[in-house]
Amino acid sequence: MFYHLFEYLNSYDIPGAGMFQYISFRAAMTVITSLLIALFLGKRVIRFLQRKQIGESVRDLGLDQQVQKQGTPTMGGIIIIISIVIPVLLFGKLDNVYVILMLVTTVWLGFVGFLDDYIKVFKKNKEGLRGKFKIIGQVVLGLLVGVTFLLSDDAVIRERIPVEENVAGEYNNLPVVRNNEGNEFYILDHKTPLTTIPFVKNNEFNYTWLVWFAGKNAENIVWIVFVLVVIFIVTAVSNGANLTDGLDGLATGSAAIIGTTLGILAYVSGNTILTDYLNIMYIPNAGELVIFAAAFIGAAIGFLWYNSYPAQIFMGDTGSLSIGGIIAVFAIVIRKELLIPILCGIFFFESLSVILQVSWFKHTKKKFGKGRRIFLMAPAHHHYQKKGYAEPKIVLRFWIIGILLAVVTIVTLKIR
Repeated sequence: MFYHLFEYLNSYDIPGAGMFQYISFRAAMTVITSLLIALFLGKRVIRFLQRKQIGESVRDLGLDQQVQKQGTPTMGGIIIIISIVIPVLLFGKLDNVYVILMLVTTVWLGFVGFLDDYIKVFKKNKEGLRGKFKIIGQVVLGLLVGVTFLLSDDAVIRERIPVEENVAGEYNNLPVVRNNEGNEFYILDHKTPLTTIPFVKNNEFNYTWLVWFAGKNAENIVWIVFVLVVIFIVTAVSNGANLTDGLDGLATGSAAIIGTTLGILAYVSGNTILTDYLNIMYIPNAGELVIFAAAFIGAAIGFLWYNSYPAQIFMGDTGSLSIGGIIAVFAIVIRKELLIPILCGIFFFESLSVILQVSWFKHTKKKFGKGRRIFLMAPAHHHYQKKGYAEPKIVLRFWIIGILLAVVTIVTLKIR
């Protein structure tokens, strides 16, 4: 909103209006606004939920200090969603297809999570929204993202071809740009399912390689594969964030770390100078996602003010499903989805612990007549609680690991 307003004012040479053209300025304003909204809303939402007696119903898992969490207000993810949406609407470029996708993701999965929390709290049904309906919601979002990449003319990767390479004249109709050194390049935009993959030459992977057997039809079939991959990633990461949200501040702090990393990657991917220097793919319009990342970071940190140990409020599925979906779609949009197992290593580890625990228990029960466990309890953070670690220590150490994984994720851009 402000971006378009000041763009109009700048056309009349109004002093100071040009500042809103800079992503760095708008990102700074966005993170401050998001943080302040979260801090302002947090206290009021907590009081409202307490008056309405909308609290967490905690199952007895035999964990220390678990009973103290009984009745803690939940559905706090509403704070996160509002703290993201309002600043992005204020400072974002609202005609950017990627920003629109991120806003839709936030609201849509927030709505799915809200339904789950509503059923648990108001309908007194501990199971919440049936699993298949959650999956349907995630699949619908995955379809929307995949189809947008297929149909939108703005969802492209840009290649710069030196003018001297135009020997056959095949690029004569393309626009020409000149860099700071005076070199001229043709601009060629590709609509392609190309993404970043770590530790290999050029750091690039094309999904078309997965359907090599289709020959000439590969370019058409590949989009079906791409949509299926997007659906899987959205579902996996949003559920991973949901499983991680079991200790005070664990999912919120981890999300802030991941969001910061994604913001850096978006800025780099949308900057022609940095993409040239790092020799990575340039994604037009991706730089605008820094505004969304700033809102996400501010919202997470602001919510963490109330969600840190001992938590005054829980995010519920309203928050955990939405932050997981945001991270997944953001990574897909900047073509970094194959870095998710590294960047979201905490979510991945938590999900894997549950899968291994359940699978091993069923296997041993079938084979020996009695189920056996790998972990004392899953997800993994409960395993460490059972071993006697204090909750704040577990959370802090998971954050430290998350920071290390974030650094490794960024470093992979140069490790080939």
